[in-house]
Amino acid sequence: MSLLRIEGLGISFGGLKALNDINIQVAENQFFAVIGPNGAGKTTLLNVLTGLYKPSAGRIEFLGHEITGLPTDVVVRSGLGRIFQHGKLFGRLSVLENLMLGASIHEQPSLLLSLTGLGKGGAREISNRDQCMAMLERFRLAHFADREIGSLSYGNRRLVEMARVLVGKPKLLLLDEPAAGINLGEVEQLMDLLRQVRDEYQLSVLLIEHNMGMVMRLAEQIAVLNFGEKLAEGTPREIQRHPKVLEAYLGKGYKHVEV
Repeated sequence: MSLLRIEGLGISFGGLKALNDINIQVAENQFFAVIGPNGAGKTTLLNVLTGLYKPSAGRIEFLGHEITGLPTDVVVRSGLGRIFQHGKLFGRLSVLENLMLGASIHEQPSLLLSLTGLGKGGAREISNRDQCMAMLERFRLAHFADREIGSLSYGNRRLVEMARVLVGKPKLLLLDEPAAGINLGEVEQLMDLLRQVRDEYQLSVLLIEHNMGMVMRLAEQIAVLNFGEKLAEGTPREIQRHPKVLEAYLGKGYKHVEV
C-alpha cells in the first residue's frame, strides 16, 4: 500500500520549471531515496510536500488523504516529519525544550503554555516532558537535556533534530542530506540508527542524499531527478547500472556499491 502518492507534480518560479510532472509512490515502512545533481529539484520537492511551496500542477496524497497545497502545520499534523539540511533548532532553548516543541505540534495550547506548564496545559506538559525525556534516553542524549542547543556538537544537534521530529510521531520522515558534514564513522552510525528507527516506529523514510554509499546501502527504491524531471526510478542495483543516470549524475567512472 502506498503511504505517499505524488502524481503529476509541478511547480514553476517565473519561467523556470523547477519540477515537471513528477510521479512517485512511497510504500509503508520503506526507505525511498531521491538523488540527482545540485539544482535538480530535490529540496524543492520536499518544500512542496511540506507546504512551504504550493505546486502549480499535480496532486499529493498521504495516508489516503489529499494534502496538496495545505499549510505546513496541517501537513505536519497529518504525520509528515522533516529534518532540514541546515537544521531548524532553537539555539537558545535547551535540548529538552526543543523536543517539547516537537511534542506539542498536535496540541492546541500556545507555545508559551507548552514550555512553562502554566494554565490548563500543565498536566499535558508533564506528560510531554516524560515522553521527551524517554526519547532523549533512546538517543543517548538525556545528559544533554538542560544544555542549550548551541553548546552541542554538530553531530549531536543532528541527533536532537531527529529525536524532536520522532517525538511528534510521524509516519513519514523526510531527510534532507542528513550525512552532510559528518565523517564516515558517523555515517555508519546514522544508517544503523535510521534502520532501528524505521523498524521501531514503523515509519517510512524519504531521503535526499549525495552520499551514494549511504543511499545504495540504505534505500530500497530510488528516484533520480535531473533539471526538475524524473530521469529514472528503480532499485539501487538498477539505478547504478542505468545509462542515463551514469551520464547525468553518477559518472562513467562510478564504482558500484555492493547491495
